Amino acid sequence: MDQHKEFFACLALKHTPRLGPKVWRELFGHYSSAFDAVQDAKSWHGLGLSGQKVARACAAEVWRTDAEEEFRAARQASMDVVTWFDPRFPDKLKEIPDPPAMLYVQGDVTLFKNPGVAVVGARECTRLGLETAGRVSAQLSKIGITVVSGLALGIDRQAHLGGLAGLGSSIAVLGCGLDIDYPTGNIDVREELNQNGLVVTEYGPGVRPRGGHFPVRNRIISGLSLGVLVAEAAHKSGSLITARLAGEQGRDVFAVPGPIGQPSFTGCHRLIKQGAALVESASDIVEILRYDFARELEDVPDPSPARDEEGIDQGRARVKAGRKPTAGQEDGGDKPVIKRPSLTDRESLSLTGDELKVLAVLDSADKVHIDALGRELGWNPAIISRVLLMLEMRGAVKQLPGMWYLARESQI
Repeated sequence: MDQHKEFFACLALKHTPRLGPKVWRELFGHYSSAFDAVQDAKSWHGLGLSGQKVARACAAEVWRTDAEEEFRAARQASMDVVTWFDPRFPDKLKEIPDPPAMLYVQGDVTLFKNPGVAVVGARECTRLGLETAGRVSAQLSKIGITVVSGLALGIDRQAHLGGLAGLGSSIAVLGCGLDIDYPTGNIDVREELNQNGLVVTEYGPGVRPRGGHFPVRNRIISGLSLGVLVAEAAHKSGSLITARLAGEQGRDVFAVPGPIGQPSFTGCHRLIKQGAALVESASDIVEILRYDFARELEDVPDPSPARDEEGIDQGRARVKAGRKPTAGQEDGGDKPVIKRPSLTDRESLSLTGDELKVLAVLDSADKVHIDALGRELGWNPAIISRVLLMLEMRGAVKQLPGMWYLARESQI
């Protein structure tokens, strides 16, 4: 596959008026490449993939001027681009309802393959929030989980420092172009991420940060992650947008409790009231994720019960010295015993034929949405809901936020 053609085709889709992520996700499900999709734009409406005006606009190449300008700018800046059909494109982003068609990347793209946890929060935060974000991020990274955040000042900065202190490292998702140094107070962290982590954005070269960009980029932060931890957030914090998106995407949501009456923690307290898991350490996060993403975390050890303040200091030192730790420095050569998710003795449950059919579908994936189950089995919503309810009552399946379901492992 010609990557230059794919890149240019993705830009054509990006710059076609009224054509957005939900439509190009449908296009990528129908065509074998973005190039083929653009070449066949005149057929989209007839195939039920887009509206007639959008299909005509793309076929008429109304996108060409803007697409060519961005293509040239990216080539001149030698930017690396990962498109939808590139093997490096993160599979987790293909699951969300409004994924990017492509990402500009700088750093270690293999981090896309790691299990990730987003750690987000307020720019103006307390010492408690900073300490918790850095400590939990360092604990997660130490066992190989990648910390995802938005490179903002405050909680995001501390999350990246904690992630950079360990093997899991860190991914930053920008609300501006890859060539923009923003915010200036985090240039040191950005340089370390370029060398030992990963920086990504869907915005083209020269695109400045704007208020509307950050809520949009938040869907990528949550989409790259198995769960989202809100370390500190006020009642109207932008971090709550990331938490909401995480729930809609079937990700787990975690929150750090703060002092009663502290305004900067009111958003966290509201999340906990709404069902977010209360978190004090990385162990709380990993314990929950093992049930929801058992296969993705099967090689990840449990966090050490010890506090990890020194991990944050290591991250700061690495930012200053530009050094990357070795595996021996991080894990001490001893791999803790891995917790396994709860097992179910299915024979003792005397499952019906319909229940076994549902479990067969769930066993083939980490988690499946209720709508996808219905389509796979050809059942109407009432039937699939009834069978899932019975399985959940028997302890054979677990319901996740957003009507996603996970099968418990069978007893051997």
